Amino acid sequence: MEDFEIWVEKYRPRTLDEVVGQDEVIQRLKGYVERKNIPHLLFSGPPGTGKTATSIALARDLFGENWRDNFIEMNASDERGIDVVRHKIKEFARTTPIGGAPFKIIFLDEADALTADAQAALRRTMEMYSRSCRFILSCNYVSRIIEPIQSRCAVFKFKPVPKEAMKRRLLEICEREKVKITEDGLEALLYISGGDFRKAINALQGAAAIGEVVDAETIYQITATARPEEIGNLIDTALKGNFMEARQLLDRLMIEYGMSGEDIVSQLFREIISSPLNEKVKVYLIDKLGEVDFRLTEGANERIQLDAYLAYLSSLAKK
Repeated sequence: MEDFEIWVEKYRPRTLDEVVGQDEVIQRLKGYVERKNIPHLLFSGPPGTGKTATSIALARDLFGENWRDNFIEMNASDERGIDVVRHKIKEFARTTPIGGAPFKIIFLDEADALTADAQAALRRTMEMYSRSCRFILSCNYVSRIIEPIQSRCAVFKFKPVPKEAMKRRLLEICEREKVKITEDGLEALLYISGGDFRKAINALQGAAAIGEVVDAETIYQITATARPEEIGNLIDTALKGNFMEARQLLDRLMIEYGMSGEDIVSQLFREIISSPLNEKVKVYLIDKLGEVDFRLTEGANERIQLDAYLAYLSSLAKK
């Protein structure tokens, strides 16, 4: 096993055929490659679903070995002001494509971080240099991209990577890296990733570095994640009216696992949704959990808020 390479980069897709779990998107993009022409593109979806990898793979398939000459990648969250659009982006866009390529590609990652003024300036730049340059914008929230830009792009929505597709690729990586992984370890990887392939590969590499066999215990430890059954036990204990016992379980999650309030809220939400609880009870629990999540976002004390949530669950039992 080669410890000095970051597996996320090592196993990054080189062509569109290697992109995992986005079959519909890839089929549409292959049509553009066959015609050797693409419109402006807007990729939206959760983190770790392959937006950046697909953009680079598309450039490789279009331009071949010299793809770097006609492709530039920029992170809009680092350089988000109007000056970047007016100078850096415009300078690249106005130059002639190299090596006989029909156009250049500018890839703007995290484009939803661009200010409204910068997006307005970008809209005009996209129009002026459409003959020599194509834009690929990537974002987590398409609603944060102004309508005039959305209407100029073909929108592709990336979904969380399906479990089966992720499972096949993770087993392939384990085989190539000679990593032994148990069935429960693989299930734990799928659980903690939540469809985020990048998170799954990073967790696998971290777990492989500290033990000969990757099992569920190692995965939960390396990612500071509680087991689903522990979160389920916390909910059940509180719903039975055992507030102090539930509080001790919460202590263990926060102290031994080092989990933050946001981490626990996120896992509580997942477990409530998948639990066999009555639907009416689920409505009450999620409604209250939404309040806790909002308060934590606004900077409230996480321990007080989580204790208050457990107190609410315990009070439901008495009703």
